[in-house]
Amino acid sequence: MPAAKPVPQRRAPARAKSEQRVRDILRVGREVFAELGYEHTTTTEIARRIGISEATVFTYFSGKRELCVRVISDWYEEITTTLAEGMPREATTFEQFRWFVHTHLSLFLVEGTGLCAFVLSEGRAKGHGELVDVLVELQRRYTAPLMDLLASGRERGELRGDISLSLMRSLVLGPIEHLLWERVGTGKKLDAEETARSLVALVWPTLAQPEQELARLRELRRTLAQALAGA
Repeated sequence: MPAAKPVPQRRAPARAKSEQRVRDILRVGREVFAELGYEHTTTTEIARRIGISEATVFTYFSGKRELCVRVISDWYEEITTTLAEGMPREATTFEQFRWFVHTHLSLFLVEGTGLCAFVLSEGRAKGHGELVDVLVELQRRYTAPLMDLLASGRERGELRGDISLSLMRSLVLGPIEHLLWERVGTGKKLDAEETARSLVALVWPTLAQPEQELARLRELRRTLAQALAGA
């Protein structure tokens, strides 16, 4: 009986290869931008680390700026998705706030120190106007989950109404940015869990409705609910 002929291996579709190539370029691009900054990053260096020609990089991206925008956009998308989808919707505002701060510190101080520092520094740079414009829009989308949390907490009567939401946002994100710069500048590792607990203990009392006023609002809600139930 003749031996069975070996089944020929199917070649991977060109589209699959292209998608993997883009993933490789973005992965290494993220590493290089975080390590070297925008000015000193070159598509030549990215190609060298992957082991491909620079021309191959230009097959998928028109140049360094487009690649940088894609790298940053993908990173923002990862963070925004994590914050939006992971938020415990049925929790109290305090529990949501505590989760937000802890998750934020974990994403920045543990997982994304290099690229986060790169984004912050480029956002302040004056030489890349178009890149800054892109960052402004991404920053708006990135802060949306926090703004939603603050607005919802105010509607519930759990957060103060005499401080603007934008100032509340700065009060929350400002210390986190400062901690990141300290981490990058000194190399000192921070315990995300302990730092989150301390930051919540420091900031929450400023955001929260004073207990006496909160108790009054809760009583008013109960009274309204009872009146509506008896109507």
